[in-house]
Amino acid sequence: ATGDPDGLELAEETFDLLQKYAADTHLGGYFEMFKRNWDLEGPGSAGGDRKTLDVHMHLMEAFTTLLEASGQSIHRRKLLEDIEILDKHMFDHRHGTGILQFTPDWKTVPPIRFDIAWGWDRFPDGGKSAKPADNTSYGHNVEFAWLLLRALDVLDVPVGTHENLIRKALDHAVDNGIDWDFGGIYVEGPASGGVTDTAKEFWQNAETLIAMLDATRLFGAQRYWPVYLNVHRFVMDKLINHEVGEWWPLMTREGELIWTHMGHSGKANYHTVRAMVQSIEKLEKLLLTLKA
Repeated sequence: ATGDPDGLELAEETFDLLQKYAADTHLGGYFEMFKRNWDLEGPGSAGGDRKTLDVHMHLMEAFTTLLEASGQSIHRRKLLEDIEILDKHMFDHRHGTGILQFTPDWKTVPPIRFDIAWGWDRFPDGGKSAKPADNTSYGHNVEFAWLLLRALDVLDVPVGTHENLIRKALDHAVDNGIDWDFGGIYVEGPASGGVTDTAKEFWQNAETLIAMLDATRLFGAQRYWPVYLNVHRFVMDKLINHEVGEWWPLMTREGELIWTHMGHSGKANYHTVRAMVQSIEKLEKLLLTLKA
């Protein structure tokens, strides 16, 4: 953002550390839970024996920005490698949904709560029970779709190479996650369809705004523009606490507050500020398209 070379140098050093300590050079992909000396954490809820969609998706995001800043071929190769892992192992191509957790050798396992995770205190058992293996997050799926589109843009790779996967991820969320009665997007449900958690959380709605604007521009307004308008209205009318300029963390399907505090250990404006910046940029692109 600033052109300061120190920022790029630190980013490259971080990338090198990840390749040295976090990359699984035997089976591919990345581990994520380590002790401070880079020894893997223990199994189970400590997370040392799991690989997750979440981390590989956000590595794709980080590697995209790093490549954009550095132009280095090694950053391009690792970005392409991560996209291949996501495509090959971490998405259900039949349904177009992300698969949340895996063993190191890429066997799908029911997702469990990690010790460092936030938000589980809203469940009666504290989130101790594993969720079904086919459980999927609408927010992650639409976020993956638009982050992959951005990665392909920086890589200068045609959208068509992954269009089927991107559109399936978007369409699954549209068909199953959008609440046409009260507005917004639900938290999650089965890959086969339906919804199991009808709460409305801040970050899933933020990511849906961005994804639906990309989808409108690339794949047509008839299907995706009404979804954007639906979520936009819910965000502006319900999710944003306009008095303080921040988003409420969690509410019921109807838009009643579940959590009344404005922040917690896992909530940052990574999702919310980015959603507003990206929405402005993508709406401007849509206007240019209409004028053309």
